[in-house]
Amino acid sequence: MEHFTAAFKNFANFKDRATRQQYWMFFLIYMVIVFLLMFLEAFIGFPILSGIFTLVMFVPSLSYGARRLHDIGMSGWWQLLIIIPVIGVIAVLIMFALPGKEEAQERFGIQPA
Repeated sequence: MEHFTAAFKNFANFKDRATRQQYWMFFLIYMVIVFLLMFLEAFIGFPILSGIFTLVMFVPSLSYGARRLHDIGMSGWWQLLIIIPVIGVIAVLIMFALPGKEEAQERFGIQPA
């Protein structure tokens, strides 16, 4: 849960780096919350909770994604590949799964703790 709360603490930080574990734990908790909210919406008949949550999490998700891409030595703008149907989503997921690079330290700062 600490990786998820770190997204709120660093929601405007697009400059540092995030490890693979940090990003995927954030993503896992994010998806669990979205699915729980969708289930709750179906149960109570108020179909806007998951949309509000997704809107609130938009900037923290972008910043975490940018920091993850910085860890592999790429610019955060590579997230725009997700706009391309199917191939873009697959390409971004593959990039997020790559291990971090030490040479990214010169460009984007030290490895996070």
